[in-house]
Amino acid sequence: MSPTLGPDPAPVHSPIIRGRSTASLRSSSSRTSTTQVTVRSPARSLSSSSIMFDDEDIAVVREEGLRHSKERLEARRYKSPAFAEKLVGVLHTLRVPHWHSAKDIAPQNIEIHKVSGSLTNAVFFVSCTSHSLPKLLLRIYGPSSGTLINRARELHTLHVLSSQYHIGPRVYGTFENGRIEEYFNSSALTASDLRDPQVSSWIGARMAELHQVDVAAVEEPSLLAASGEVRESQLGARKNVETWLLPAREVLSLPSVTDAIRQELDLDLFEAEWKEYLLWLKAQEQKVGASRRVFAHNDTQYGNLLRLNSPTAGLVEHRQIIVVDFEYASPNPAAFDIANHFHEWTANYHADTPHVLHPDRYPTVDQRRNFYRTYIMHSTDPDAAPTNLQPDNMEVQIEQLDKQVRMWSPASHGMWALWGLVQAREFLEGQDGEPEFDYVGYARCRMESFRRELRELRSV
Repeated sequence: MSPTLGPDPAPVHSPIIRGRSTASLRSSSSRTSTTQVTVRSPARSLSSSSIMFDDEDIAVVREEGLRHSKERLEARRYKSPAFAEKLVGVLHTLRVPHWHSAKDIAPQNIEIHKVSGSLTNAVFFVSCTSHSLPKLLLRIYGPSSGTLINRARELHTLHVLSSQYHIGPRVYGTFENGRIEEYFNSSALTASDLRDPQVSSWIGARMAELHQVDVAAVEEPSLLAASGEVRESQLGARKNVETWLLPAREVLSLPSVTDAIRQELDLDLFEAEWKEYLLWLKAQEQKVGASRRVFAHNDTQYGNLLRLNSPTAGLVEHRQIIVVDFEYASPNPAAFDIANHFHEWTANYHADTPHVLHPDRYPTVDQRRNFYRTYIMHSTDPDAAPTNLQPDNMEVQIEQLDKQVRMWSPASHGMWALWGLVQAREFLEGQDGEPEFDYVGYARCRMESFRRELRELRSV
């Protein structure tokens, strides 16, 4: 699906959420220029060090089936003609469609728009003024902590999803410290868009399509049992909590953390609650029926959902929604992915307090049914099981899915509570003088929601 070139979306102010999302930053910039390249700078100020990272220690990430250039691009020099000239060489080496056949591109005709700059990634849009060429997304890696993201796994996931399933942006190739991706002429959804019944049904259809991906095509065989099913210990919700608990404890042990915050979050109590919750889940799934284990996105916030500005003629309607940013994708129960998305209805990352979730904004019964109906329709093979779409059977499936979503709902809160703590480390250590997001506040909000939902489930 080739994007149609066109003007960038109108600027919006967007905080850096999850610390990774490029989608939420695709329209967060204002235009400035130099004599050599056009630079697009984020509307929110970034510290001078945020893009001036030393990338010498960044591990080279490659993927079988993708071309690779041995060049290394220095993000700090993105305004220079030398950077543009080296970039053109990378595009030729990778044989990026249309670009590699244009042999006479001069560095001064390359436009580079900076979308984001952080210690994780520097992201740019690349276009050419002298040739009619498709815009590209250039990602230069920063020294990101491997605690939260496995970059090699992320690259493998992106490549498989785009090349085999036509989901997400195509990866054209890699270089020593980054990669070149497909650019979509699109706009990130907003918090209010999620509440639009039509848009919500489209998201349900797209999530159902992602959940049809063969887990074995994306994941290592070691994650699967002999039956081909995902090992329970490898489900993302469980694995992330187990992996992030130790670094979260380390953050709470920092001198800058008050005793009040330590007591409020109380990770010893959380660990005990989490283990008890997993036992309860196992018993409930035996009683109600287990949610399908699927390949899940796990982070369908509105900033990671794009809508094409100019859909091509004949495009299936719901496919104007593009899902991006698969850093946290993994095997998980389908109900977890849906529950996690519903919690994103309660967030507004452009509000004055973007870290606060508002439970009163959780989708109503009718709004959930609207989502479930489309999700089920696109999860079912009509030829294999046509009766599944008949009204009576649809009602049974909707009711069961809603029960499963409620069961897995606390897991989303528990997982992101730990994530918020891990993300807060730089600020608490004094490395981030002007934090864009209150990660500690986010962790507290998520932990309170986790415990509140546990109490509600116990009372049923």
